[in-house]
Parts: sequence; structure tokens; C-alpha cells
Amino acid sequence: MGHVPTYELRPAGWVRSPLTDRSAAPKQGDEGAPPARIEVDREFAEAMAGLEVGATVIVLTWLHEADRGVLSVYPRDDVTRPLTGVFATRSPDRPNPVGLHVVTIAGIEGTTLDVRDLEAIDGTPVIDIKPVLGPER
Repeated sequence: MGHVPTYELRPAGWVRSPLTDRSAAPKQGDEGAPPARIEVDREFAEAMAGLEVGATVIVLTWLHEADRGVLSVYPRDDVTRPLTGVFATRSPDRPNPVGLHVVTIAGIEGTTLDVRDLEAIDGTPVIDIKPVLGPER
């Protein structure tokens, strides 16, 4: 296979949340995630132009506490379910632990977004924010 290149990611911001324990966090944002904030690095303030309160966005995070060596899991930690490859699950443990979170913007103040339905723990690096595109776009 030859040399496999590596790629560098820079956080665009950080999650600020009352969730601090990965094992106690909900598995998905709509399963009881508390209100949270995304503090966007001031360097990227201009990139926030066009974000609006009430908008639904996709937040991509780097799940920094993930085990990158895990290739299969029991979905939702339920050992009665068949062992499944991580690419067929939403497990945070995976070779490249990119988290995908569909959130609603509840407020914007400077470079801080108040969001709903973000289950990432406090201190999680945010690597990108993208709009949810509908058929009207």
C-alpha cells in the first residue's frame, strides 16, 4: 500500500458544556443533551457570517477521548446486539474519531454560539460547522 499520508486538523473552536464525563453523556444530542456553547476561535469570526439563531447546523468535532484502535463495537453498548464494524455505527471509538452533531443555534454572541442537542463533552475540539442544506438551496 505504500506510504499513507497524514493530515493536520486545526480546531476552529471548542465545546463548552456541563457534560464532562464521556460515560455519562447521552449517546445522541436529542437524548437529553443539556444546552451547550461553541466558542469559535476569534481568528475564524468572519467564517461565522450568515449563521442565524434558529438555524440547524452540522457541527464536526474531534472526539479527543476516543480509542482509535477500536474497529468493531456492540451498537449502543448492548451486548445482545451483534458485534458491528464502527463504520456502520455512530460509535465515538474509531480510527478517525470525527463526531457529527446536528444542532440548533439558540443564540449568537460575538464568536460564541449557544446550541441545543450537542452531546459532546466540555473541551471537545470543533473542527468545522456546516449548514444543513435542504431542497430549496
